[in-house]
Amino acid sequence: MLDLSNKQIVVTGGKGFLGAHLVKKLKEHGATKVVPLARDDYDLRDRAQIQHMFDDLHPDVIIHLAAVVGGIGANQLHPGSFFYDNAIMGIQLIEEARLHATQKFVQVGTICAYPKFTPVPFKEEDLWNGYPEETNAPYGLAKKMLLVQLQAYRQEYGFNGIYLLPVNLYGPGDNDDPVTSHVIPAMIRKFTEAKEQDLPSVTLWGDGSPTREFLYVEDAAEGIVLATERYDKPEPVNLGSGQEISIKDLAALIKHLTGYQGAIIWDTTKPNGQPRRLLDVTRAEREFGFRTRTTLIDGLVKMTGVLDPSKRTEGRAD
Repeated sequence: MLDLSNKQIVVTGGKGFLGAHLVKKLKEHGATKVVPLARDDYDLRDRAQIQHMFDDLHPDVIIHLAAVVGGIGANQLHPGSFFYDNAIMGIQLIEEARLHATQKFVQVGTICAYPKFTPVPFKEEDLWNGYPEETNAPYGLAKKMLLVQLQAYRQEYGFNGIYLLPVNLYGPGDNDDPVTSHVIPAMIRKFTEAKEQDLPSVTLWGDGSPTREFLYVEDAAEGIVLATERYDKPEPVNLGSGQEISIKDLAALIKHLTGYQGAIIWDTTKPNGQPRRLLDVTRAEREFGFRTRTTLIDGLVKMTGVLDPSKRTEGRAD
């Protein structure tokens, strides 16, 4: 077990949605030297700035959360930049970590790396059995290449890098920007604004049939810390709740919690995304004792009404 108490831990994306929760959780586990980074600190697309970061901070452990992310719409608008930025940040950071003999590298990947038609529940060994869902494939594949890199570096150089696959995250402080947000904060914002403006209906993308699994952000942070402390193997590990809900049922639940009384209109000209998402979470429990603590309804109750401009944070891991 890795003792975090005396390690210099750098968290890229550490001032974002997941990062802020992770920094807090690391400190709860006894870490005393945690450095959260944002893009304004070092631009990880620039190799020279990464080198400056290592010279300045001398990290023992790196937890790489930083990513360029968004919902289906953002992925469709910016597939090239989503691929390049996410790939180049990770590739260069891992290489510099190897060159600087960093003790441990924790890569937080994405559920979007799984094939579009993956048997449910998603098992880690199914990760390579097909092409990802088209609307977010460039992003998913960019992050997936970092798993290849870490496994190759472990084989050739003995580099200790691990790879985690968190499912869709949500929680207070999430990004609810109309273009870049994910489904839960986007729905909360739409229903809240519709209620405030007394609108007769809210329009949502797709037909509501896809299912999704969601992981409360504080639980995700706990899982990442436990893996950092206890997991040192090359195989990727799912982080999730092990429960799924249809988008239609999710919309009805959020509509109820926000108190909106109007109708829901489904725009079937818009894509649904991946048909189903539900993870097999047995490896995480077996390898480092992680189980989610927060049910979806409890998490949504905590979250409803919290999203407003003064409480938003930039950046997140998918």
